[in-house]
Amino acid sequence: MSDPIGLDDFRAKVREWLPANLERRDPSAVTRLRGVDHKTVEGIAEQRVIQRKLFDGGYAGIAWPAEYGGQGLTPAHERVFVEESRPYVTPDFGVAGGTTFGVCGRTMLAHGSPEFLRRHIPKILAGEELWVQFFSEPGAGSDLAGITTRATRDGDQWVLNGSKIWSSGAFYADYGMCLARTDWDVPKHRGLTWFGVKIDMPGVTVQPVREINGDAEFCQEFFDDVHVGDDEVIGEVNHGWTVTQTLLVFERGASGDEVPRPQGRRKLAPDLVELARQVGRESDPHVRQQIARAHVNDFAVAQLGQRIVGLIRAGRGDPAGIASYGKLARGTFDPLRGRIAMDVGRGRALVWERGDVEGMKTSINYLNSRIMSIAGGTNEMQRNGIGERVLGLPREPSFDSNRPFSEVVRNAADWSGKV
Repeated sequence: MSDPIGLDDFRAKVREWLPANLERRDPSAVTRLRGVDHKTVEGIAEQRVIQRKLFDGGYAGIAWPAEYGGQGLTPAHERVFVEESRPYVTPDFGVAGGTTFGVCGRTMLAHGSPEFLRRHIPKILAGEELWVQFFSEPGAGSDLAGITTRATRDGDQWVLNGSKIWSSGAFYADYGMCLARTDWDVPKHRGLTWFGVKIDMPGVTVQPVREINGDAEFCQEFFDDVHVGDDEVIGEVNHGWTVTQTLLVFERGASGDEVPRPQGRRKLAPDLVELARQVGRESDPHVRQQIARAHVNDFAVAQLGQRIVGLIRAGRGDPAGIASYGKLARGTFDPLRGRIAMDVGRGRALVWERGDVEGMKTSINYLNSRIMSIAGGTNEMQRNGIGERVLGLPREPSFDSNRPFSEVVRNAADWSGKV
């Protein structure tokens, strides 16, 4: 295998390729805001075309294994491309893009069989397959091991029945990475298995969940005798909780990839400074103190992220437990930051002209600031994980963890908690 291209040479190639293949981003374009930037199947199709250009040009999966369609380079090469491509229009698959490339794809690379990876990873990188998580259920949110969607073996196939919910972007995705129960006679964390499920196959129904803002990012799925091949199993049968731990590390933003360290002094919360200037409050002592507070919090969260990555890369401690620190930090400080922006913006944050996306940004960010305190595991669950997995504190009392799950379900009607 030849030596990988150096960063300087790679940057030169990227600078030559970008203007010849991608459109320049309009600097006056409005900011995309979650809950306002409504995704459509037609719009996603346009993004797939751009992703295909990246794939054909050798700029998709830059740090992913070459044997599965990636370029086999380093995270540093990937950062070079991200830096150079900022002025250009790159694919935007919404939340499903984050789950495809940041969570599902990476989890597959860690646990999928070579045959599974050769079948799916190149299509992911080419924009032909978008993946979402079929994880939480109406009756299993914080207790993810308590799922009841079942997969029953039928020869060389599995038959899925059950329901999933809060699957972001499922209505325009192609596959779901689905956790199902394959053994009911063992404790709940054991008899679990992950499957790749094609969303348009017979028996799968995707029902968008309409939100108060008119968006339908979240979906609920129903599985009625859905037949999935044995070759779509991700990881080992009945050992799905091991795969789950990997997925949660990626979902909580702690992949172990090197994170670039900011050079020089960090800018003072530029969005809040600009907002203060817009409303003429940049000299207000209270506003200045609030901006300083946000700046300190931003810096602390960034440094914590560096520490988490360093610990995971060094193999020190339980990765899922360590990742909980970053998730908890975001879940704690994002709402504080959203509230600070509302305090700074006052009336401007509450009233805007119809269609003025920039004007509504402060309010939308405030409403979205609670996402990380709930999605992917609540703040309370992160504290439990840190206490038990990192600090070694006693586990919370539980009477169902070591019992066969079939017995737990049978006794659910009389939930006394007595052993």
